Amino acid sequence: MLSLATTPKCEEFAEFFTNKILAIRAEIIRDPNYLQDAPSKEPPILQTFSAITEDDFYKLIKHSKRSTCSLDPIPTFLMKNNFNYISTPLLQFINTSILTGIFPSAFKTAVVKPPNLDYNTLNNYRSISNLPFISKILEKAVFVQLNQFLNENDILEKFQSGFRANHSTETALTKIVNDLRLSTATNKVSALVLLDLSAAFDTIDHNILLHRLKTWVGLSGHVLKWLESYITGRQFYISLGDHISKNHDVPFSVAQGSCLGPLLFSLYMLPLANIIKKHNIDFHSYADDTQLYISVEPNKTTALQSLTSCLSAVTH
Repeated sequence: MLSLATTPKCEEFAEFFTNKILAIRAEIIRDPNYLQDAPSKEPPILQTFSAITEDDFYKLIKHSKRSTCSLDPIPTFLMKNNFNYISTPLLQFINTSILTGIFPSAFKTAVVKPPNLDYNTLNNYRSISNLPFISKILEKAVFVQLNQFLNENDILEKFQSGFRANHSTETALTKIVNDLRLSTATNKVSALVLLDLSAAFDTIDHNILLHRLKTWVGLSGHVLKWLESYITGRQFYISLGDHISKNHDVPFSVAQGSCLGPLLFSLYMLPLANIIKKHNIDFHSYADDTQLYISVEPNKTTALQSLTSCLSAVTH
């Protein structure tokens, strides 16, 4: 049995996370026409981000958690307590990044620290990224502007309750239960199918994501350039006690534990709603969980065939 305090155990974790994603990706049916999918109407365009002000920067720092990552050069609390002394160069650094469309390569490495469960049962774990504090502040600066654009132009899927203000598992459950009860009240029968994506964040294809950010969301110019720089060329390593693994490349995914990751995942999933709606199926999603349901007259159960057709379209 490997000792928990050995580098080989770190490598075992790293290889497990990497091979798990490669195995799932190998089972995914690739549509050769994926770059041809597009929304029914042209989206609005967002080409540039605006430089953030010192006041904006202060608010981002103030409302950030004090947690520190091992990648941080100094503890987060020291940075927050000495904001007045370091704000000018850090603000210039962040604005240079978002205005030039370049995410710093120094921030593209994440450390993954598996919690103290059973280290010999690797299937208990998933890779949650720990990221540098300033990296997360930079992400939040981009998130604020991108999220504002999405909300102003009603781009986010209205039946997605994950990763959104004033939405939760409760709003998703309330909507579904209410719809099913209304159907029961009119003497209809309902069929409900629950879908869950395995390692949803970790299997995201970067080329497909960038295509959808351009065609479905309307991102271009330095905005799209920055996001491409942000998601590509990333690495991670495992940290267990005093030992670490070597760096491993991340060819897919948006980082769990990041600020932008959940939002980018929601945008990646935008075409799913269109597929479902084409089959006249009701649905609601929370993050990577999607519920499909249909209600029909008891003597018209052949209408349930549309649910089968929808499932076939979704899985292919």
